Amino acid sequence: MNDRFDDSADAEPGRDFNSKDFQEFLKKLMSGETGFDPAELAAAAGLPNDPEGLAQIMRQLQTAMNQAGANAEGVNWGLASQQAKELAKTSSKPVDPKFREELKAAISIGSLWLNQATEISDLTAEPKVLSRELWVEDAMPLFQALAQPVADRMSQALTENLKENAPEELAGILASADGLFRSAGGALFAMQLGQALGKLSAEVITGGDIGLPIFQDQRAAFVAQNFDSFVAGLDVERDQAFIYLSVRELAHVRLFKHSKWLRDHIVSQISKYAAGITIDNSKLEGLAEGFAGDGEEIRRALESGALIAERTEDQELALERIETMLALIEGWVDVVTESATKLLPRAAAIAEAVRRRRATGGPAEQTFGTLIGLQLRPKRLREAAAMWRAIGEAVGNDKRDSLWDHPDLVPSAEDINDPSGLISKLNGAGSETDSMDDELRRMLDEQG
Repeated sequence: MNDRFDDSADAEPGRDFNSKDFQEFLKKLMSGETGFDPAELAAAAGLPNDPEGLAQIMRQLQTAMNQAGANAEGVNWGLASQQAKELAKTSSKPVDPKFREELKAAISIGSLWLNQATEISDLTAEPKVLSRELWVEDAMPLFQALAQPVADRMSQALTENLKENAPEELAGILASADGLFRSAGGALFAMQLGQALGKLSAEVITGGDIGLPIFQDQRAAFVAQNFDSFVAGLDVERDQAFIYLSVRELAHVRLFKHSKWLRDHIVSQISKYAAGITIDNSKLEGLAEGFAGDGEEIRRALESGALIAERTEDQELALERIETMLALIEGWVDVVTESATKLLPRAAAIAEAVRRRRATGGPAEQTFGTLIGLQLRPKRLREAAAMWRAIGEAVGNDKRDSLWDHPDLVPSAEDINDPSGLISKLNGAGSETDSMDDELRRMLDEQG
């Protein structure tokens, strides 16, 4: 990158960095003004006048700063949301009234059946039917919480690397505009996240489709256009598919509503994992020049996850805990849904289609996973489901579901491997409780 300026035919080596002029230039840049000569940057920053190279720098910085707006530090989440909504809107269709009627009928039946499969109480909030664009708006707070730590780290690392690898001619700019470059790095990440979520809006079919509910207040949600497309691709009766998929979403939301600690617990685990992500500086070599030139190089690196360093041992352990919890959730939902839909003739076929879809995830979901360095698909789903099934058969649905009352009660990875110990404990705990209740009644009778 040094060569770009050292041999410029128009170089003016005597020029000095002028802080006041540079601040004025930044004001123009951030306000979105156009029509001024790229040489203005050279004059303000004390750089040699290389029009072609400076024009490329100006385009990159002006785009980043226009997008970043007033956000001088970190990631501009408004930009990410805007990008996602614009992409979602291009392919979004209005909700068909017929879909609402079909879904309402399916939810009515599914809720009754679900009451027979779990002791966890019914939902009070009405389900929400979403367009793709509305899904982006409702889901954005969750994705921001998941991506914030790695986004901040990525922006910081890019800024640090640009400062370390930039030529001497840029020293004045970097000394006075740390916030600008941090904002530009954050804008790049925000745009990538927005693209990923915009594409993801065309893949998700329900509010809990990625493993976590998008609503903090716990209500069922259905992305009508995608839901309808998925059902159309199944070789089963439409009404059966609607009932099965409704039961799955309702079961998922019921679980998170019952276990109020669960959503924040998982988001906290993921945030801690992401905060430990480091950037591989060796992979950042040359990206400073890419920023000044094409910028596409940084975009590809962010999208592919190439800048994220190998996981540490602590991160591997954290990842195992996250995957275990996600498997426990999905396994419980599978077992409860299976029990609730046993009257559906094609339930097994629909369940298998759902499992295949969940096991792979779509391209946009994979892109989001690379951005935060974490895939949200559980790996031990079948084993977790087998454990929940065995527990329910041994001690009943009430005791099975009570394991979600507190994080300390939730089964471990070892319980998934062999649930016999947990089952024995549950049986023993039940006997002990019954004995205590009998003793308390005896004492009260004596006092009476």
